[in-house]
Amino acid sequence: MTAQPGLFSTRILALTAQAVGREVDDDELDELAAVATWSCLVEPGDGVAGRAVQALGAAAALRMVIGPKADPGALHAADIAPAQWRAALARWRPRLDRSTVEHALDAAQRMRIRLLAPQDERWPHAIDDLGEFAPLCLWVRGEARALGRARPAVAIVGARAATGYGEHVAAEISAELAASGVAVVSGAAYGIDGAAHRAALSAGGVTVALLAGGADRSYPAGHSDLLSRIAETGAVASEVPCGGAPTRWRFLQRNRTIAALSDATVVVEAGWRSGSLNTAHHALALGRPLGAVPGPVTSAASAGCHRLLREEDARCITGPDDVRELLGLGGASAGGRSREAVDGGPRTDERTRVRDALSRRVRRTADEVARRSGMSRADVEAQLGLLALDGEADQGADGWRLLSAGEEGVRRAP
Repeated sequence: MTAQPGLFSTRILALTAQAVGREVDDDELDELAAVATWSCLVEPGDGVAGRAVQALGAAAALRMVIGPKADPGALHAADIAPAQWRAALARWRPRLDRSTVEHALDAAQRMRIRLLAPQDERWPHAIDDLGEFAPLCLWVRGEARALGRARPAVAIVGARAATGYGEHVAAEISAELAASGVAVVSGAAYGIDGAAHRAALSAGGVTVALLAGGADRSYPAGHSDLLSRIAETGAVASEVPCGGAPTRWRFLQRNRTIAALSDATVVVEAGWRSGSLNTAHHALALGRPLGAVPGPVTSAASAGCHRLLREEDARCITGPDDVRELLGLGGASAGGRSREAVDGGPRTDERTRVRDALSRRVRRTADEVARRSGMSRADVEAQLGLLALDGEADQGADGWRLLSAGEEGVRRAP
């Protein structure tokens, strides 16, 4: 790609117009072609590129990349030191290849993927909270408006190697929220992500998948059909251009977009060093509400959630009503049911059944509690974990028992 008065070839401009999918004038088309080019030049979250494009515009900033010398006044306006600019050029210029941009736009045309830029009315301005690290554009397969703020959105994320308990909780929360009009945002990975997407679709709701690679690539391959279903009613999106491969860095950067696109983030299951904790910390940095689902205290798959509950400002999530409260929607479900039963008394839920199956005098194993309560061992272990967190039950070598009122006070004392 060389500097020239028109900056872009006729082919790139024509492909950009098709990717945008709406009427634009020549000046805006030039800007959008520059946005598509920047998407191919930089890695997600490049702050220098973000500052340059925000201060100067995509086309003007790109001319400085292509040109022989940067304008000192322009760099000052973008708050970029000359040394930063030189280092950035060393990253970007090896990727200055017109064919790369053409290939990305060609793939977008084949897959009916739209190029969404900040000047588009469908742009999800919530991600602008990322500042200079915000995506320069999004490549969207499906309905771009699903990314917007017409409805509240919650990110439901968690471990790929999820347990049956984790997938059950993710599906239960996602289905009920989606059915009540909340959009479910996740990363389309195996495990918790997939369970959340599938449940939202089954409930007839809207779900959005943010990918670490190009929106034209089904990753993981086993979720090809799932991604196609998501695109039918929701959106599959990426800031990486079509053809881009999912790399570890791109997964980590993708997580910031998931957090920014959502009004709240809920981690259902996560190991001690899970990538889902990265999404959680992005949510906290953005000031978004964070929730975590507790699991069995013996489960490594829930260690990260317990870490968030203990060390960070995470709310304990035990069901859809807790997520509604996190979103500021109150605890009532779509059908008007509250956290108490319709008759005004406390509902007989799983936690009550586990309490009834425990004893204050003798310890009982999780298997025995499961038999007495008529619940699965996985569900029992989850409720035992909640009771332990609240200081209502205690685990010993021989099993579990309920704590008396006096013992609860001792356990909860600092």
